[in-house]
Amino acid sequence: MPQQQDGQIFVGASRKPDDSINKDEYLTLKYGNRHGLVTGATGTGKTVTLQVLAEGFSKAGVPVFCADIKGDLSGIAAKGEAKDFLVKRAEEIGLSPYTFEQFPVIFWDIYGEKGHRVRTTIAEMGPLLLARLMDASEAQEGVLNIAFKIADQGGLALLDLKDLQALLNYMSENASELSGQFGLISQSSVGSIQRALLVLEQQGAEHFFGEPALAITDIMRVSQQGYGQISVLAADKLMMNPRLYATFLLWLLSELFEELPEVGDPDKPKLVFFFDEAHLLFNDAPKVLTERVEQVVRLIRSKGVGVYFVTQNPLDVPETVLAQLGNRVQHALRAYSPREQKAVKTAADTFRPNPDFSTADVITTLGTGEALVSMLEAKGAPSIVERTLIRPPSGRVGPVTDAERQAIMSASPVAGVYDTDVDRESAYEILTARARKAAEQDAAKQAEEQQSGNAGSRWTLPGFGNDDQAASKNQPRGRSGYQRETIVEAAMKSVARTVATQVGRALVRGILGSLKR
Repeated sequence: MPQQQDGQIFVGASRKPDDSINKDEYLTLKYGNRHGLVTGATGTGKTVTLQVLAEGFSKAGVPVFCADIKGDLSGIAAKGEAKDFLVKRAEEIGLSPYTFEQFPVIFWDIYGEKGHRVRTTIAEMGPLLLARLMDASEAQEGVLNIAFKIADQGGLALLDLKDLQALLNYMSENASELSGQFGLISQSSVGSIQRALLVLEQQGAEHFFGEPALAITDIMRVSQQGYGQISVLAADKLMMNPRLYATFLLWLLSELFEELPEVGDPDKPKLVFFFDEAHLLFNDAPKVLTERVEQVVRLIRSKGVGVYFVTQNPLDVPETVLAQLGNRVQHALRAYSPREQKAVKTAADTFRPNPDFSTADVITTLGTGEALVSMLEAKGAPSIVERTLIRPPSGRVGPVTDAERQAIMSASPVAGVYDTDVDRESAYEILTARARKAAEQDAAKQAEEQQSGNAGSRWTLPGFGNDDQAASKNQPRGRSGYQRETIVEAAMKSVARTVATQVGRALVRGILGSLKR
């Protein structure tokens, strides 16, 4: 009669070569912060496995953060139903009684449509992650680093995209002076960054930058019943911009690393973080970024955070990161191409062999909801890999309705906290005020000089001087209709251009390449 036990999460029951039940498979909570990997081809059951693990951690009082790529995972917030295939699986593995329940869920959404708004600031994002988001060149990344340095020294808070845009305009207009102090600031690089920011705005990234920024404590809540809150990020729309999705989750991981205290190896994790579609994190990533990801994954364990990568192919994860993922669930892989055959071999080689079967052969024959499982056991050693039937979840398999989602959001512990934008004084307002003041001073000085010059009949050409002002007003304009603008008009047009090219709300700087606040 397998059930979740103290200190363990029931994952499923392993099978012998003759398909009879062998033994129950558990994930030990003590090793839950040693990270994990869930892989398998499309349609093999990865999402259900993710839900089973999330439910298990929640029951144990461990908060969970996960992304809902297809919308199916939202059903974890609703009570499950006794569908035939679920009841059959429960009977196959001897799960009796098979009970259904709903779990405490907080829905999040960068766009604020299917969950509470989740934002960060430009400052917390930092230059390295921002460069990754914009696919910036090395020269452009250098300009971004200089921008953050200037902001730090000048007390210019970078909260949203219009703050960064205003600062870039300032850098472009004062490139010669600033280059002597901070290094070369190429106007072409500044222009390229500004164009990239405009592209981000068109892709909806402005929703991601601004305040109020997400407080890490709000994804680490425990319900009154002692269940860990499950934070579900609506990612179906976000996946239309996969670079933003990967950068956001990497920023969140970095913030956890920066803000949480050292706890060593607790009896259970403080938080478990599921990174679905993990290959997006490493696609075309520069070496320095991959190295930082490896470092964060390695060190965040001591903060009590478990990171579980969910992806189709184990080759999607670099070997240096793969080596740190102790808890493994491998669903079926296909082996039609040379790369797929290599993936099967790689997956098989990462498991502790089972003398009863060939791991590489079994990987290609697993059924839906069946997986090869190896979890860390005594002294943190991986268990012998077992062919396992994954247990059915207790929450609903499938999405919640729009009405159910709205009801859950209305009763959420963070309802009203993040749903309204806050736009306090920051770099944009400060630089705009400085530009306006300078324009007013220049205008006053020009007026004073003009008045002084007029007294001495300084100008003798038609249209200049007091004697000719009245006549000048009646003179027709040139054929182009052009009339020279005043300094005040020029300054205000510059401010208007800054506003017109703003790109949204900004992020609080993470640790990856960020500057200390």
